[in-house]
This record gives sequence, C-alpha cells and structure tokens, in this order.
Amino acid sequence: MSSAKSVPVSPLAPATYPDLPAIAGVGIATAEAGIRYAGRTDVLYVALAEGTQAAGVFTRSKCPSAPVDWCRDALTGPGARALVVNSGNANAFTGARGRDAVALTADIAARAAGCRPNEIFIASTGVIGEPLDATKFEGVLADCAGRTEAGSAAWAAAAKAIMTTDTFPKLATRQAEIEGVTVTINGIAKGAGMIAPDMATMLSFVFTDAALPQMVLQHLLSAGTKTSFNCVTVDGDTSTSDTLMLFATAKAGNTGITDAADPRLSGFRAALDDLLVELAQLVAKDGEGARKFVTVEVGGATDAASAHRIAMSIANSPLVKTAIAGEDANWGRVVMAVGKAGEPADRDRLSIWFGDIRVAHQGARDSAYSEEAASAVMREPGVTVRVDLGIGDGSARVWTCDLTSGYIAINGDYRS
Repeated sequence: MSSAKSVPVSPLAPATYPDLPAIAGVGIATAEAGIRYAGRTDVLYVALAEGTQAAGVFTRSKCPSAPVDWCRDALTGPGARALVVNSGNANAFTGARGRDAVALTADIAARAAGCRPNEIFIASTGVIGEPLDATKFEGVLADCAGRTEAGSAAWAAAAKAIMTTDTFPKLATRQAEIEGVTVTINGIAKGAGMIAPDMATMLSFVFTDAALPQMVLQHLLSAGTKTSFNCVTVDGDTSTSDTLMLFATAKAGNTGITDAADPRLSGFRAALDDLLVELAQLVAKDGEGARKFVTVEVGGATDAASAHRIAMSIANSPLVKTAIAGEDANWGRVVMAVGKAGEPADRDRLSIWFGDIRVAHQGARDSAYSEEAASAVMREPGVTVRVDLGIGDGSARVWTCDLTSGYIAINGDYRS
C-alpha cells in the first residue's frame, strides 16, 4: 500500500497547537519504516535518561496486544531507557509471531539505546491480526538514537508519527512546582476510533522531568485516568492496544517524595490531571466522522459509580449520538439510555437539559419547553447533555462525539 486514505481534518480540531518545551532527559526522533504504508512517518523513538521511572495503565481487554503484555512485564524492571511506538500495525491477535516481534523490537532498541531489553517500552497501533515484521526496525532505531531532538518541532513530529485515522495531532503541556522547583509535563495521544477505554485511550505518552519514584507515578497516573481517559468514548469499543504511560526523568532535581498523598505534590497532581483531561477531550473531538463534541453530565444518582455508568450509557447510545448529529433535541433517546443502563432511576424524578435549556422535568416534557431554544443549542459545535436523576448525590461527567456517516465511511474500508 502506498499511503493511507485522506480524511478531512475534524471541524473540532484546535485552531492552534501548543509548542511543547524540551524536557531534560527526553530525546525524540521519528522515521519511516514502511510498517504498512510507504512514504509516511510511522515510527517514534524516545530516548530516556538513565534513572527514568515509568508507570502505565493498559487495556482491560481479554485480548490484549503483544506490546501491552510486554509493557506490563517491563514495569517490574529497573526503569525506562527508551520508548518505541509504531503505527500501521497493532501487533494484536498475532500469537507467538507477535511475541517474537516485540522481543526482537526490544532487542534492536536496546542495542540502539545501550541498555537491556527490559528497559525498552513498546506500543503499536493500527490493523489487528496482521503479523508485524520487526526486522523493519533494524537500522531505523539505531539511526533514530543518533539524531534525537528535544524542541517543540520534535514533539509535534512525535504526535504525528503515532496517528492512524486521527485527523490532527494531540499535544498538551503543563508546568507545576514541587517545593519551589519548576517541573514540566508534556503529553501526546492518538485515538479516533475503537475508543471506549477501560483504562486509557488507544495510545498516550506523558513525560516529566520531576523526580518521583515508580510507585508514586503509578498512583498518580491510575488516579488521573479515572477522571480523564476512562471518561471518554467514541464508539463503545475498547481497543486491544490501549496504553497510557508516564515517564519521569528526575532531571528537574526536586526533593524526593515517597508518598503519593504528600501535600507537596498537590500542584503536580492538579497539573497532571488537567493535562490528561485535555488529551482525553482531544480524542473525543477527533472521533471518526465527528462534527460535534458532546459532554454528558449526570447528577442526582445513588453514587458516583452509578452516575458514571449512566453517563456512559448515554454517551455510547447510537440513537443519542445520531440525534445530536442531526441537531435534534430528542430527549426521549436520553430517557431510553438512562433506563437501559441497569442503574437505579426514578422516571418521575428525572430531569434533562440540552445546554441550559431544560427539556424534561419530573418525568415529562418541561412545561416551558421551547423547540426553537433547544434547536439553537443543538446547532452548536459543542453540546452538553445534562441529566438529574433526583435520587442521590452521585455525579459523573464523560465526553463523546456525535455519530455521522463519516464514521461508517472510515471504518467500512479501514483495511483497504
């Protein structure tokens, strides 16, 4: 195949992209290895300083990819010296050949980085079920290791290298202080379809120069995921390859912290959580065929877990999503999605809003309902659906997009 099909950039794409600063201890290079398409950057190599610690959360799919299995094992190792990511082939459902391909990739990268294979982290995204020819990394990774860069252009190239059906790169940056020492956090992500994470998004990688031990990093990342990537859905399908990793190079020189609950981490935690939310929202805004960014807010549930399940039921409903695509304020479909969630609900206490317009109240159409006002809300590029169950204090917020014919067009010929 010579190239991937061209897909128009999402109308929800950012008007501008942030310039990500260099992070001490992180070097970036991208390359063309011809994994699936010719003439397209499809490899990301990130060199990490000695002493870098890593944390990760991965798909809970019972059919995980070979790279996911590798990374889970590598987290128990001595640390991280390099990250290798390829697009075009997910190396999932590839059996022993997939495991061998990951091991060979790690060996090639380890020679390039001058470290042990268990200090290499690997992620792959693309078509499922096709063997990955890891020999294509021979020479490519060594070349990458010899020409890494650290500036904003390198970060932009990194975000583009991991794209598949994405229409725009996803980048974010934050700064925070740990006991007066300024630390930087940079993150990139990819994902547009097969998005219903049960941990993260398809692929996302976050880097910081903070000095934090592995267990602290893991706690912060796992907690941050719950209110970010686990609150985004495009199509209700959880990927085999979901990988979210956080790398800390310790180059900022802040005082060591051994407890994730240490109040000295409050600023860093807030910055990390905010960055993860931004990346998750960018994924929803680039949902395949998306024309509208949708926020679903649920309150008045029995508890937060119940509210989250109801919110995801609404966000994953094809009928709700197509109504939003058609700019139809059809609250009946929201009622349906609440009722099918299997969570406690009382029809006669239910209220629903589109934006600031209450369309239903206490189990019936709102007495002040205005079709004109509701339709105006639905014409906006960002639509908020809010539900109050009126039976408790539980609340949740998730993000999704509408469902258009573009989603079918993209996925109907994904492999061709």
